[in-house]
Amino acid sequence: MSEKKSYGFTTTILHSDRQKPIEHGSLHKPVHTSVAFGYTDARQLASVFQGKEPGFRYGRQGNPTVSALEDKITRMEDGVATLCFATGMGAIGAVFQALLKAGDHVVSSSFLFGNTNSLWQTVAGQGVGVAFVDATDVANVEAALTPATRIVFVETIANPRTQVADLARIGQLCKERGILYVVDNTMTTPFLFRPKAVGAGLVVNALTKSIGGHGIALGGSLTDTGVYDWSVYPHIAPNYKKNPPAMWGIVQLRAKALRDFGASLGPEAAHHIAVGAETLALRMERASSSALALAAMLEADQRVAAVHYPGLPSHPQHALAGDLFRAYGALFSFELKDGIDCFDYLNRLTIAISASNLGDTRTLVIPVAHTIFFEMGAERRASMGIAESLIRVSVGIEDTADLLADFQAAL
Repeated sequence: MSEKKSYGFTTTILHSDRQKPIEHGSLHKPVHTSVAFGYTDARQLASVFQGKEPGFRYGRQGNPTVSALEDKITRMEDGVATLCFATGMGAIGAVFQALLKAGDHVVSSSFLFGNTNSLWQTVAGQGVGVAFVDATDVANVEAALTPATRIVFVETIANPRTQVADLARIGQLCKERGILYVVDNTMTTPFLFRPKAVGAGLVVNALTKSIGGHGIALGGSLTDTGVYDWSVYPHIAPNYKKNPPAMWGIVQLRAKALRDFGASLGPEAAHHIAVGAETLALRMERASSSALALAAMLEADQRVAAVHYPGLPSHPQHALAGDLFRAYGALFSFELKDGIDCFDYLNRLTIAISASNLGDTRTLVIPVAHTIFFEMGAERRASMGIAESLIRVSVGIEDTADLLADFQAAL
């Protein structure tokens, strides 16, 4: 496949590996399990270590199978380079580990995945100021900025209450102020949305979720979109400035977050994720369509108190989501009316599985307040709009009619 010609999303991903030579004509990049890489010329080994020429040094910092996945994610996000990590949280943690110092300041959406919220609480305890704001309105972000603000961090669609950040306006604000804009694209995936379009400098993807898609491998990634001017970032170490300025960020992230921190993705997991990614567009189209049908059905039922899904006209950011995203995603949440036990409801479902993951081929459900958001306490949950009866639904690729019948019968 010619690199010069422009192809569609799925065609590009399917043939990504063949953009570089593959051993023995394999259609997939093989799984390279070696953690060390030998050179017949010791000078070449030194040159690779010094960054003077490409090559692999040690498995913690790179691997041919992982590198092939990184190339695939880069093409998905229309970026310039990608780093893969052992988990999505490893990717987010890398931003803190490699780019922030005590005295810095971060503005983050308050509508966050529970573990990300916990991470920022940890960061705040280590000397970095963190301001949580309602990111559905850029005015709240602007009001929280300080001279020490280095990063603004948001999710495209919040998990689990599906608030949609004011993505484009926040991106414009960050551009005007020279602030690094980091967007977690996990809920939308690069098929439904590319954060580069709204000025994101770094894009997070939890590869465990929809990109891998089958619930069999953990992984995460950071993609440099090429939008951010790293020459204005104050914490680039002099040693990494030997590279072109466009690469300063990704080089420092690789050194500080992979070499030093060690949250590296293994080759077997990378292979599983790469194969799963080939059907991302097909799965997201099916799951998003079913999610819309399910959300509409539940909203119309008198036993349901509220449904939170950007695809519904009742959603506060419905119009914004329609402008930004190709579809509204595969995740929604809903609340049962008082007197209906959420556990009893979940136990009556026969297709949907009570489990904590999302972005799987199977539909997964979970009582949010009692599980993944239990640790943060009732007060913090209330501030995030998480009701005690809230059920999160990650819609899979089952037949839509079967899912509708299952959720209706349980009611």
